[in-house]
Amino acid sequence: YDELTGLANRGLLRQRLERGILASAGTGGRLGVLFVDLDRFKYINDSLGHQVGDQLLVAMAGRLRSCVSERDTVARLGGDEFVVLVEDRRGLGEITARAERVLDALSRPWSCAFGEFHVTSSMGVAVYPENGLDAETLLKNADAAMYRAKENGRNTLQF
Repeated sequence: YDELTGLANRGLLRQRLERGILASAGTGGRLGVLFVDLDRFKYINDSLGHQVGDQLLVAMAGRLRSCVSERDTVARLGGDEFVVLVEDRRGLGEITARAERVLDALSRPWSCAFGEFHVTSSMGVAVYPENGLDAETLLKNADAAMYRAKENGRNTLQF
Protein backbone atom coordinates (compact mmCIF):
# COMPACT_ATOMS: atom_id res chain seq x y z
CA TYR A 1 0.00 0.00 0.00
CA ASP A 2 1.03 3.60 -0.56
CA GLU A 3 2.49 5.03 2.65
CA LEU A 4 1.03 8.52 2.30
CA THR A 5 -2.52 7.80 1.16
CA GLY A 6 -3.11 4.21 2.24
CA LEU A 7 -4.24 3.39 -1.30
CA ALA A 8 -3.09 0.35 -3.23
CA ASN A 9 0.42 0.75 -4.62
CA ARG A 10 1.64 -0.03 -8.14
CA GLY A 11 2.32 -3.71 -7.36
CA LEU A 12 -1.08 -4.34 -5.79
CA LEU A 13 -2.77 -2.51 -8.67
CA ARG A 14 -1.03 -4.78 -11.17
CA GLN A 15 -2.17 -7.90 -9.28
CA ARG A 16 -5.77 -6.70 -9.11
CA LEU A 17 -5.74 -5.60 -12.74
CA GLU A 18 -4.52 -9.01 -13.87
CA ARG A 19 -7.12 -10.72 -11.64
CA GLY A 20 -9.82 -8.41 -13.02
CA ILE A 21 -8.85 -9.21 -16.60
CA LEU A 22 -9.16 -12.95 -15.91
CA ALA A 23 -12.53 -12.48 -14.19
CA SER A 24 -13.86 -10.25 -16.99
CA ALA A 25 -12.67 -12.69 -19.63
CA GLY A 26 -14.54 -15.46 -17.84
CA THR A 27 -17.80 -13.53 -17.47
CA GLY A 28 -17.75 -11.46 -20.65
CA GLY A 29 -17.78 -8.31 -18.54
CA ARG A 30 -15.83 -5.13 -18.98
CA LEU A 31 -13.08 -3.68 -16.85
CA GLY A 32 -12.42 0.06 -16.74
CA VAL A 33 -9.01 1.56 -16.07
CA LEU A 34 -9.28 5.23 -15.10
CA PHE A 35 -5.91 6.99 -15.14
CA VAL A 36 -6.19 10.22 -13.15
CA ASP A 37 -3.67 13.06 -12.94
CA LEU A 38 -4.27 16.19 -10.87
CA ASP A 39 -4.07 19.33 -12.99
CA ARG A 40 -1.40 21.84 -11.92
CA PHE A 41 -0.50 19.89 -8.79
CA LYS A 42 3.11 20.99 -9.20
CA TYR A 43 2.08 24.62 -8.68
CA ILE A 44 0.52 23.88 -5.28
CA ASN A 45 3.30 21.53 -4.24
CA ASP A 46 6.09 23.94 -5.23
CA SER A 47 4.52 27.22 -4.10
CA LEU A 48 2.92 26.08 -0.82
CA GLY A 49 5.30 23.27 0.08
CA HIS A 50 5.37 19.51 0.02
CA GLN A 51 3.45 19.23 3.28
CA VAL A 52 0.48 21.04 1.71
CA GLY A 53 0.91 18.96 -1.44
CA ASP A 54 0.76 15.83 0.69
CA GLN A 55 -2.42 17.09 2.39
CA LEU A 56 -3.96 17.60 -1.05
CA LEU A 57 -3.00 14.08 -2.15
CA VAL A 58 -4.53 12.56 0.99
CA ALA A 59 -7.73 14.57 0.48
CA MET A 60 -7.98 13.52 -3.18
CA ALA A 61 -7.35 9.89 -2.21
CA GLY A 62 -10.33 10.09 0.15
CA ARG A 63 -12.50 11.56 -2.59
CA LEU A 64 -11.47 8.82 -4.98
CA ARG A 65 -12.33 6.14 -2.41
CA SER A 66 -15.77 7.70 -1.96
CA CYS A 67 -16.53 7.24 -5.67
CA VAL A 68 -15.98 3.51 -5.94
CA SER A 69 -17.59 0.31 -4.77
CA GLU A 70 -15.91 -2.24 -2.53
CA ARG A 71 -14.93 -4.41 -5.49
CA ASP A 72 -13.14 -1.55 -7.24
CA THR A 73 -9.51 -0.57 -6.59
CA VAL A 74 -8.01 2.88 -6.11
CA ALA A 75 -4.23 3.08 -6.40
CA ARG A 76 -1.60 5.78 -6.27
CA LEU A 77 1.10 5.22 -8.85
CA GLY A 78 3.28 8.03 -7.52
CA GLY A 79 3.29 11.81 -7.43
CA ASP A 80 -0.20 12.97 -8.32
CA GLU A 81 -1.10 10.00 -10.52
CA PHE A 82 -3.90 7.68 -9.48
CA VAL A 83 -5.61 4.73 -11.12
CA VAL A 84 -9.15 3.59 -10.44
CA LEU A 85 -9.90 0.04 -11.51
CA VAL A 86 -13.64 -0.35 -12.13
CA GLU A 87 -14.33 -4.08 -12.12
CA ASP A 88 -17.12 -6.30 -13.38
CA ARG A 89 -19.13 -3.83 -15.44
CA ARG A 90 -21.38 -4.88 -18.28
CA GLY A 91 -21.56 -1.64 -20.20
CA LEU A 92 -19.51 1.38 -21.08
CA GLY A 93 -22.26 3.54 -19.59
CA GLU A 94 -21.45 2.32 -16.07
CA ILE A 95 -17.74 2.96 -16.53
CA THR A 96 -18.40 6.41 -18.00
CA ALA A 97 -20.74 7.29 -15.13
CA ARG A 98 -18.09 6.24 -12.59
CA ALA A 99 -15.45 8.31 -14.41
CA GLU A 100 -17.69 11.38 -14.46
CA ARG A 101 -18.40 10.94 -10.74
CA VAL A 102 -14.65 10.86 -10.07
CA LEU A 103 -14.06 14.03 -12.10
CA ASP A 104 -16.87 15.79 -10.25
CA ALA A 105 -15.62 14.71 -6.82
CA LEU A 106 -12.06 15.84 -7.51
CA SER A 107 -13.15 19.24 -8.86
CA ARG A 108 -14.94 20.30 -5.68
CA PRO A 109 -13.07 23.09 -3.85
CA TRP A 110 -10.35 21.98 -1.45
CA SER A 111 -9.46 24.02 1.62
CA CYS A 112 -6.27 24.18 3.64
CA ALA A 113 -4.60 26.71 5.92
CA PHE A 114 -3.67 28.79 2.86
CA GLY A 115 -7.22 29.11 1.53
CA GLU A 116 -9.59 27.42 -0.85
CA PHE A 117 -8.34 25.91 -4.10
CA HIS A 118 -10.15 24.64 -7.16
CA VAL A 119 -8.18 21.56 -8.15
CA THR A 120 -9.21 19.70 -11.26
CA SER A 121 -8.02 16.49 -12.86
CA SER A 122 -7.51 14.99 -16.27
CA MET A 123 -8.53 11.41 -16.83
CA GLY A 124 -7.86 8.79 -19.45
CA VAL A 125 -10.04 5.71 -19.66
CA ALA A 126 -9.19 2.34 -21.18
CA VAL A 127 -11.65 -0.54 -21.21
CA TYR A 128 -11.01 -4.27 -21.33
CA PRO A 129 -11.33 -5.88 -23.85
CA GLU A 130 -11.80 -3.03 -26.34
CA ASN A 131 -8.62 -1.10 -25.49
CA GLY A 132 -6.29 -3.90 -24.47
CA LEU A 133 -6.15 -7.52 -23.41
CA ASP A 134 -3.37 -7.27 -20.82
CA ALA A 135 -2.50 -5.03 -17.86
CA GLU A 136 0.40 -3.25 -19.54
CA THR A 137 -1.60 -2.32 -22.65
CA LEU A 138 -4.59 -1.12 -20.64
CA LEU A 139 -2.43 1.09 -18.41
CA LYS A 140 -0.51 2.45 -21.40
CA ASN A 141 -3.70 3.29 -23.28
CA ALA A 142 -5.35 4.89 -20.23
CA ASP A 143 -2.19 6.98 -19.69
CA ALA A 144 -2.17 8.09 -23.35
CA ALA A 145 -5.86 9.04 -23.11
CA MET A 146 -5.11 11.06 -19.96
CA TYR A 147 -2.49 13.09 -21.84
CA ARG A 148 -5.05 13.70 -24.57
CA ALA A 149 -7.44 15.01 -21.90
CA LYS A 150 -4.74 17.44 -20.73
CA GLU A 151 -4.18 18.58 -24.32
CA ASN A 152 -7.93 19.16 -24.70
CA GLY A 153 -8.07 21.68 -21.88
CA ARG A 154 -7.84 19.64 -18.67
CA ASN A 155 -10.68 18.85 -16.24
CA THR A 156 -12.05 16.31 -18.67
CA LEU A 157 -11.86 12.66 -19.59
CA GLN A 158 -10.92 10.91 -22.79
CA PHE A 159 -11.29 7.28 -23.85
